[in-house]
Amino acid sequence: VSDASGCSMIALLHTGAAKFPQNLLSRARQAVFLRLPAGVLKGFSSIVSRKLASHGFGASMAAMSSFPPQRYHYFLVLDFEATCDKPQIHPQEIIEFPILKLNGRTMEIESTFHMYVQPVVHPQLTPFCTELTGIIQGMVDGQPSLQQVLERVDEWMAKEGLLDPSVKSIFVTCGDWDLKVMLPGQCQYLGLPVADYFKQWINLKKAYSFAMGSWPKNGLLDMNKGLNLQHIGRPHSGIDDCKNIANIMKTLAHRGFIFKQTSKPF
Repeated sequence: VSDASGCSMIALLHTGAAKFPQNLLSRARQAVFLRLPAGVLKGFSSIVSRKLASHGFGASMAAMSSFPPQRYHYFLVLDFEATCDKPQIHPQEIIEFPILKLNGRTMEIESTFHMYVQPVVHPQLTPFCTELTGIIQGMVDGQPSLQQVLERVDEWMAKEGLLDPSVKSIFVTCGDWDLKVMLPGQCQYLGLPVADYFKQWINLKKAYSFAMGSWPKNGLLDMNKGLNLQHIGRPHSGIDDCKNIANIMKTLAHRGFIFKQTSKPF
Protein backbone atom coordinates (compact mmCIF):
# COMPACT_ATOMS: atom_id res chain seq x y z
CA VAL A 1 0.00 0.00 0.00
CA SER A 2 1.36 3.42 -0.93
CA ASP A 3 1.38 6.46 1.35
CA ALA A 4 0.63 9.98 0.06
CA SER A 5 4.10 10.44 -1.40
CA GLY A 6 4.25 7.06 -3.07
CA CYS A 7 7.55 6.26 -1.32
CA SER A 8 6.35 3.05 0.31
CA MET A 9 5.29 1.76 -3.12
CA ILE A 10 8.82 2.42 -4.38
CA ALA A 11 10.20 0.49 -1.41
CA LEU A 12 7.81 -2.39 -2.09
CA LEU A 13 8.89 -2.61 -5.71
CA HIS A 14 12.53 -2.50 -4.63
CA THR A 15 12.38 -5.08 -1.83
CA GLY A 16 10.01 -7.38 -3.71
CA ALA A 17 11.92 -7.33 -6.96
CA ALA A 18 13.03 -10.93 -6.71
CA LYS A 19 9.42 -12.13 -6.44
CA PHE A 20 8.20 -10.63 -9.72
CA PRO A 21 8.89 -11.63 -13.34
CA GLN A 22 11.30 -9.04 -14.82
CA ASN A 23 8.91 -7.75 -17.50
CA LEU A 24 6.08 -7.20 -15.01
CA LEU A 25 8.43 -5.55 -12.52
CA SER A 26 9.66 -3.11 -15.15
CA ARG A 27 6.11 -2.15 -16.17
CA ALA A 28 5.05 -1.72 -12.53
CA ARG A 29 8.02 0.52 -11.77
CA GLN A 30 7.31 2.66 -14.83
CA ALA A 31 3.63 3.02 -13.92
CA VAL A 32 4.49 4.17 -10.39
CA PHE A 33 7.21 6.62 -11.40
CA LEU A 34 5.13 8.22 -14.18
CA ARG A 35 2.43 9.13 -11.68
CA LEU A 36 4.59 10.40 -8.84
CA PRO A 37 4.68 14.15 -8.19
CA ALA A 38 7.78 15.89 -9.51
CA GLY A 39 8.95 16.71 -5.96
CA VAL A 40 8.95 13.06 -4.95
CA LEU A 41 10.85 12.09 -8.10
CA LYS A 42 13.43 14.79 -7.45
CA GLY A 43 13.87 13.65 -3.87
CA PHE A 44 14.18 10.01 -4.87
CA SER A 45 16.73 10.93 -7.55
CA SER A 46 18.76 12.78 -4.91
CA ILE A 47 18.76 9.69 -2.68
CA VAL A 48 19.94 7.56 -5.58
CA SER A 49 22.68 10.08 -6.38
CA ARG A 50 23.94 10.12 -2.77
CA LYS A 51 23.92 6.32 -2.56
CA LEU A 52 25.90 5.97 -5.78
CA ALA A 53 28.32 8.70 -4.74
CA SER A 54 28.98 6.90 -1.47
CA HIS A 55 30.03 3.86 -3.50
CA GLY A 56 32.39 5.88 -5.69
CA PHE A 57 30.12 6.50 -8.68
CA GLY A 58 30.04 9.95 -10.29
CA ALA A 59 27.10 12.24 -10.95
CA SER A 60 26.74 11.04 -14.54
CA MET A 61 26.16 7.49 -13.32
CA ALA A 62 23.57 8.77 -10.87
CA ALA A 63 21.73 10.59 -13.65
CA MET A 64 21.75 7.49 -15.82
CA SER A 65 20.36 5.36 -13.00
CA SER A 66 17.12 7.38 -12.90
CA PHE A 67 16.85 7.80 -16.66
CA PRO A 68 16.12 4.59 -18.64
CA PRO A 69 17.86 4.46 -22.04
CA GLN A 70 15.73 5.32 -25.05
CA ARG A 71 15.50 3.28 -28.26
CA TYR A 72 16.78 6.15 -30.40
CA HIS A 73 20.00 8.16 -30.44
CA TYR A 74 18.08 11.27 -31.48
CA PHE A 75 14.51 12.56 -31.56
CA LEU A 76 13.72 15.13 -34.27
CA VAL A 77 10.90 17.31 -32.97
CA LEU A 78 8.88 18.89 -35.77
CA ASP A 79 5.81 21.14 -35.89
CA PHE A 80 4.65 22.76 -39.14
CA GLU A 81 2.60 25.89 -39.48
CA ALA A 82 0.63 26.20 -42.72
CA THR A 83 -1.57 28.61 -44.66
CA CYS A 84 -5.11 28.57 -43.31
CA ASP A 85 -8.42 30.39 -43.19
CA LYS A 86 -12.08 29.88 -42.25
CA PRO A 87 -13.42 28.13 -44.25
CA GLN A 88 -10.17 26.24 -44.90
CA ILE A 89 -8.21 27.02 -48.07
CA HIS A 90 -6.92 24.28 -50.37
CA PRO A 91 -4.24 23.30 -50.82
CA GLN A 92 -2.63 24.25 -47.54
CA GLU A 93 1.06 25.13 -47.77
CA ILE A 94 3.78 24.88 -45.13
CA ILE A 95 5.00 28.33 -44.08
CA GLU A 96 7.14 27.44 -41.02
CA PHE A 97 9.48 24.44 -40.91
CA PRO A 98 11.17 23.96 -37.50
CA ILE A 99 13.09 20.89 -36.26
CA LEU A 100 14.80 20.40 -32.89
CA LYS A 101 17.44 17.68 -32.58
CA LEU A 102 16.95 16.12 -29.15
CA ASN A 103 19.67 13.86 -27.70
CA GLY A 104 18.06 10.52 -26.78
CA ARG A 105 20.44 10.02 -23.83
CA THR A 106 20.20 13.47 -22.20
CA MET A 107 16.90 14.67 -23.75
CA GLU A 108 18.58 18.05 -24.30
CA ILE A 109 18.33 20.09 -27.52
CA GLU A 110 21.58 19.82 -29.48
CA SER A 111 20.74 21.59 -32.73
CA THR A 112 17.94 23.58 -34.40
CA PHE A 113 16.73 23.82 -37.99
CA HIS A 114 14.27 26.66 -38.54
CA MET A 115 13.12 28.26 -41.80
CA TYR A 116 10.06 30.09 -43.07
CA VAL A 117 8.68 29.00 -46.43
CA GLN A 118 7.12 31.10 -49.18
CA PRO A 119 3.70 29.78 -50.25
CA VAL A 120 3.11 29.75 -54.01
CA VAL A 121 -0.53 28.76 -54.56
CA HIS A 122 -1.88 31.26 -52.01
CA PRO A 123 1.09 33.63 -51.58
CA GLN A 124 -0.89 36.17 -49.51
CA LEU A 125 -1.42 35.13 -45.89
CA THR A 126 -4.94 35.60 -44.55
CA PRO A 127 -5.62 37.71 -41.44
CA PHE A 128 -6.86 34.49 -39.76
CA CYS A 129 -3.54 32.76 -40.48
CA THR A 130 -1.47 35.66 -39.12
CA GLU A 131 -3.61 35.91 -35.98
CA LEU A 132 -3.38 32.16 -35.36
CA THR A 133 0.33 31.62 -36.04
CA GLY A 134 1.86 35.04 -35.46
CA ILE A 135 3.48 34.80 -38.91
CA ILE A 136 3.20 38.04 -40.88
CA GLN A 137 3.53 38.52 -44.63
CA GLY A 138 7.06 39.88 -44.41
CA MET A 139 8.27 36.68 -42.72
CA VAL A 140 7.42 34.53 -45.77
CA ASP A 141 7.93 36.94 -48.67
CA GLY A 142 11.19 36.17 -50.45
CA GLN A 143 11.80 33.00 -48.44
CA PRO A 144 12.82 29.69 -50.11
CA SER A 145 10.21 27.43 -51.69
CA LEU A 146 9.30 24.13 -50.04
CA GLN A 147 11.54 22.27 -52.48
CA GLN A 148 14.51 24.46 -51.49
CA VAL A 149 13.75 24.08 -47.79
CA LEU A 150 13.57 20.29 -48.10
CA GLU A 151 16.99 20.34 -49.77
CA ARG A 152 18.35 22.36 -46.86
CA VAL A 153 16.75 19.94 -44.38
CA ASP A 154 18.63 17.12 -46.09
CA GLU A 155 21.90 19.08 -45.89
CA TRP A 156 21.27 19.75 -42.18
CA MET A 157 20.46 16.07 -41.54
CA ALA A 158 23.75 15.09 -43.21
CA LYS A 159 25.76 17.72 -41.28
CA GLU A 160 24.27 16.50 -37.99
CA GLY A 161 25.19 12.87 -38.76
CA LEU A 162 21.55 11.83 -38.92
CA LEU A 163 21.86 10.10 -42.31
CA ASP A 164 24.45 7.66 -40.94
CA PRO A 165 22.81 4.18 -41.04
CA SER A 166 24.26 3.41 -37.60
CA VAL A 167 22.49 6.41 -36.05
CA LYS A 168 18.89 5.76 -34.97
CA SER A 169 16.66 8.80 -35.14
CA ILE A 170 12.93 9.43 -35.51
CA PHE A 171 10.67 12.45 -35.93
CA VAL A 172 8.25 13.46 -33.17
CA THR A 173 5.09 15.47 -33.83
CA CYS A 174 2.06 16.56 -31.81
CA GLY A 175 -0.46 14.47 -33.74
CA ASP A 176 -0.25 12.70 -37.10
CA TRP A 177 -1.20 15.68 -39.29
CA ASP A 178 2.31 17.02 -40.01
CA LEU A 179 3.81 13.89 -41.57
CA LYS A 180 0.74 11.86 -42.49
CA VAL A 181 -1.28 14.64 -44.16
CA MET A 182 0.49 17.98 -44.58
CA LEU A 183 3.94 17.16 -45.94
CA PRO A 184 3.00 14.23 -48.23
CA GLY A 185 -0.08 16.12 -49.47
CA GLN A 186 1.86 19.23 -50.43
CA CYS A 187 4.70 17.19 -51.93
CA GLN A 188 2.21 15.25 -54.04
CA TYR A 189 0.62 18.53 -55.22
CA LEU A 190 4.03 19.94 -56.19
CA GLY A 191 5.38 16.68 -57.63
CA LEU A 192 8.14 16.41 -55.00
CA PRO A 193 9.47 13.18 -53.45
CA VAL A 194 9.13 12.59 -49.70
CA ALA A 195 12.37 11.46 -48.04
CA ASP A 196 12.20 8.12 -46.23
CA TYR A 197 13.12 9.69 -42.89
CA PHE A 198 9.79 11.56 -42.93
CA LYS A 199 7.83 8.29 -43.20
CA GLN A 200 8.01 7.13 -39.59
CA TRP A 201 7.35 9.17 -36.48
CA ILE A 202 6.16 9.30 -32.89
CA ASN A 203 2.82 10.99 -32.22
CA LEU A 204 3.37 12.69 -28.85
CA LYS A 205 -0.36 12.60 -28.07
CA LYS A 206 -0.33 8.80 -28.31
CA ALA A 207 2.89 8.56 -26.29
CA TYR A 208 1.43 10.80 -23.58
CA SER A 209 -1.77 8.76 -23.43
CA PHE A 210 0.26 5.53 -23.05
CA ALA A 211 2.30 7.12 -20.26
CA MET A 212 -0.40 8.99 -18.36
CA GLY A 213 -3.55 7.03 -19.16
CA SER A 214 -5.55 9.94 -20.59
CA TRP A 215 -5.91 11.45 -24.06
CA PRO A 216 -4.81 15.13 -24.34
CA LYS A 217 -7.83 16.59 -26.17
CA ASN A 218 -6.28 20.05 -26.27
CA GLY A 219 -2.85 18.82 -27.30
CA LEU A 220 0.14 20.61 -25.82
CA LEU A 221 -1.96 22.65 -23.39
CA ASP A 222 -3.41 19.50 -21.78
CA MET A 223 -0.03 17.73 -21.73
CA ASN A 224 1.68 20.68 -20.05
CA LYS A 225 -1.14 20.89 -17.52
CA GLY A 226 -1.04 17.14 -16.83
CA LEU A 227 2.71 17.31 -16.14
CA ASN A 228 2.59 20.65 -14.25
CA LEU A 229 4.73 22.34 -16.89
CA GLN A 230 4.70 26.00 -17.89
CA HIS A 231 3.74 26.57 -21.54
CA ILE A 232 6.64 27.97 -23.55
CA GLY A 233 6.03 30.87 -25.96
CA ARG A 234 2.81 31.31 -27.92
CA PRO A 235 0.50 28.52 -29.15
CA HIS A 236 0.71 27.81 -32.90
CA SER A 237 4.21 29.17 -33.25
CA GLY A 238 6.00 26.23 -34.87
CA ILE A 239 9.33 26.75 -33.10
CA ASP A 240 7.63 27.38 -29.72
CA ASP A 241 5.46 24.29 -30.14
CA CYS A 242 8.64 22.28 -30.81
CA LYS A 243 10.14 23.56 -27.55
CA ASN A 244 7.00 22.49 -25.66
CA ILE A 245 7.10 19.04 -27.27
CA ALA A 246 10.77 18.67 -26.29
CA ASN A 247 10.01 19.74 -22.71
CA ILE A 248 7.15 17.25 -22.40
CA MET A 249 9.33 14.46 -23.82
CA LYS A 250 12.14 15.25 -21.39
CA THR A 251 9.72 15.17 -18.46
CA LEU A 252 8.20 11.84 -19.49
CA ALA A 253 11.64 10.33 -20.14
CA HIS A 254 12.87 11.35 -16.69
CA ARG A 255 9.79 9.67 -15.25
CA GLY A 256 10.81 6.42 -16.94
CA PHE A 257 8.81 6.44 -20.18
CA ILE A 258 10.39 4.78 -23.23
CA PHE A 259 9.30 6.35 -26.54
CA LYS A 260 8.32 4.06 -29.43
CA GLN A 261 7.26 4.67 -33.02
CA THR A 262 3.50 5.13 -33.30
CA SER A 263 3.06 5.58 -37.06
CA LYS A 264 2.28 2.63 -39.31
CA PRO A 265 4.87 1.80 -41.99
CA PHE A 266 4.21 3.48 -45.36
